[in-house]
Amino acid sequence: MKPTLQAGLRHTSRFEVGRDQTIDFMGEKARVYATPMLVRDVEIACRELLLAHMDAGEDSVGTRIELDHLSATLMGMAVEIEVELVEAKGRAVTFKVEGRDSVEPICRATHQRFVVDVATTEKRLAAKAAKAGLV
Repeated sequence: MKPTLQAGLRHTSRFEVGRDQTIDFMGEKARVYATPMLVRDVEIACRELLLAHMDAGEDSVGTRIELDHLSATLMGMAVEIEVELVEAKGRAVTFKVEGRDSVEPICRATHQRFVVDVATTEKRLAAKAAKAGLV
C-alpha cells in the first residue's frame, strides 16, 4: 500500500441501473435496483478508491458490509455512490458510503475491506482447493 492511503480520501462512482441490476419477482412494472446489486456496486466504488493507492500485485476483498437500502431506484436511472475512507488500520480499511439517484438518497452503508497480496492469496486458495478435492 502506498502512504497516500489515509482517512479522508473520497471517491464517487456512477452506475446506470440496467435490467440485469433489477429485481424480476414483482413483474415488469416493478423492476427496481436489487439490493444485492447495490451491495456489489458499493464494493466496486470502494475498490476503485483503493486501487489508486495500492502497490503492484495488491488488491482488496470485502469482509463486511452493513447497508440500509432506503428507497427504490427505477431501471434506467443513474446512481452515484460516494465513498469516504474513514479508517485504515494496517491492511484493514473502513468506508462510509452514501448513495443517491437523481431524486433521493437510496442507501447508506459501512463497508470494510482488506488489502491482499494477489499472489499470496492465489497460493492460499489453491491449497484450500486441494484440501477440498477440487483439483
